[in-house]
Amino acid sequence: MKKAVAKKSSAKDADGPSPSKMIDGRVKELGDWRGEMLGRIRGLIKQADPDVVEEWKWRGVPVWEHDGIICTGETYKAVVKMTFAKGAALEDPAGLFNSSLDGNVRRAIDIREGDKIDEKALKALIRAAVALNVSKAKKKPAKKRPA
Repeated sequence: MKKAVAKKSSAKDADGPSPSKMIDGRVKELGDWRGEMLGRIRGLIKQADPDVVEEWKWRGVPVWEHDGIICTGETYKAVVKMTFAKGAALEDPAGLFNSSLDGNVRRAIDIREGDKIDEKALKALIRAAVALNVSKAKKKPAKKRPA
């Protein structure tokens, strides 16, 4: 029997729990510092962008979107990883990015147990990611209809 987690991939799916409920479940399921950190990051994302849309993709990855993916919130044994979809295009004056630094597109922040988050800098990075997504969305030309 498949879990609902495997079936749910988007807010657009009508069956199963909402992505927000799935993320609630992940935070609770972890039950340790990683769940606490994921919940804290989620709160900061919502503070930085009250219009953020939560998604649940790739069989169990929390995703935050606004005119495209802002970031994901993956949890591993030793880290909670925030991967910014277009992180390479973002200014990071506080030096928050500490992972996936060699790629051409993504950048990530690995948060380990006991790490402190620079909330002001993280919210600024989230807002910059949203602004980049919004600017790219506005530049897309309208799709031409076939004749």
